[in-house]
Parts: sequence; structure tokens; C-alpha cells
Amino acid sequence: MRILVAGIGNIFFGDDGFGVAVAGRLAGDDLPEGVRLGEYGIRGLHLAYELLDGYDVLVLVDALPMGEAPGTVAILEVDPTDFEPDPTSPMDAHSMSPATVLGLLAGLGGRLDRVLVVGCEPAILDEGIGLSAVVETAVAAAADATRELLSELCSRTKVSHETRS
Repeated sequence: MRILVAGIGNIFFGDDGFGVAVAGRLAGDDLPEGVRLGEYGIRGLHLAYELLDGYDVLVLVDALPMGEAPGTVAILEVDPTDFEPDPTSPMDAHSMSPATVLGLLAGLGGRLDRVLVVGCEPAILDEGIGLSAVVETAVAAAADATRELLSELCSRTKVSHETRS
């Protein structure tokens, strides 16, 4: 199984830089075999093309408005087939949303088995560099949640391989 963990978001809009901060926190980790970590920031086009390399699972790490208290970390699963390409949407390589990236991937003939989002409720999305204090505190929790998620995903693969042998 190949897994891509992608930290995304715009560091120039406060808490929108959450995914980039978590990717930075995970950068020094010894990740399980088959897992690649990338910090994509606002480079959605780059992410879509990276996914064409044949990943089974995408773990997006991003600020995610959920209607919860700022700093709340949650893991959500989305159906990658819910995102169809939109040929009428203008292409902007530096401001693609995750939905646009998945739609572009589908339009390019790529596919994913699973898409998971490690999200954090933002407090501030105004122009400015730096995370709010509450979201900065959530970076460690999100990094831990991502590590645990990767451990679960990779252990399921080992079990299924052992069962088939």
C-alpha cells in the first residue's frame, strides 16, 4: 500500500497554514514503509500530479471549518468518487481546494481508494503569517493523530497480506 500524507494550506492566512505546520512537525519522523510525506501548501496542481504516481490512500492535513471550537482536531473520511472534474472551472495552480485537486485527479485518469482528512477547526483565517495560539497547540495533537492513523492503515495492510499468504 502506498500512502501520501499531504500538508496543505496557505501560510499567509493565519490558521490556514495548519496543514503545513503539521507536515513540518512530521518531517523528522521515521514513517512506515510505503508512506510519503509532502508539504504542498497552496500547490494543488502539484499535488494532483503527485497522486498520479499511484497512491492508494491520501491523508490530507488541513484547516477544516467544521462548526466546532477552534483547535478541535478531527479525522474524516471522504469518498474520492464524489469529486468529478469540472471543465468549466478556471485553472489556478496556487489556489486549488482539496475538492478541486480530487476532481482534477479524476479528470487526469487517476484514482484513490481512500481519502482521509486530518482537520483542525481554525480560529483566524485573516491575512497574516502565523497560527493562532489555540491552533498552534493543536498541531501536536494532529501530528499524533496522523501517526496513529498511519499505524492503523499500515497494520491493516500487514494483516491482510498475512491472511492471504
